[in-house]
Amino acid sequence: MAGSGTAGRLMHVVLYTDGASRGNPGPGGYGSVLLYIDPAGVEHRKELSCGYRLTTNNRMELLAVIVGLEALLRPCEVEVHSDSQYVVNAFNQHWVQSWINKGWRTSQRQPVKNVDLWQRLLAAVGPHQVSWHWVKGHAGHPLNERCDQLATEAADDLANLAVDEGFTEV
Repeated sequence: MAGSGTAGRLMHVVLYTDGASRGNPGPGGYGSVLLYIDPAGVEHRKELSCGYRLTTNNRMELLAVIVGLEALLRPCEVEVHSDSQYVVNAFNQHWVQSWINKGWRTSQRQPVKNVDLWQRLLAAVGPHQVSWHWVKGHAGHPLNERCDQLATEAADDLANLAVDEGFTEV
């Protein structure tokens, strides 16, 4: 996302995300909305979405955040807003660090699901200062609703679904 922060300050970006799956697993999609208000007070908005033939809701929730962060062209201060407790709690409750410390195993010594996307997300978070905020889904928040719309439209676009290369049905 283009734009320049004031000297010495990171750009402040707000990222809303949502994932959807028609069946779990099934066709799925993600939606992301990035917002940045430049120093002149002009709002810049970028919307991203894509659908996949066979995936899960959690993979789409993760991918929505990943793609949003990967769209940023320079280090930023980012507020991530997601209705996925899976994603938000993984950072706010330090699950990710615990998984890393345990060799990508859960507290029950089971392999962490979606490791490919968690690792990609960690790389995408790397250059940024990220804060994680949970929002209640389907509660009328305009940007969360927009992300839901983007995600479901992408999942329903059967003629243009991609392959989720990292998805493996276990």
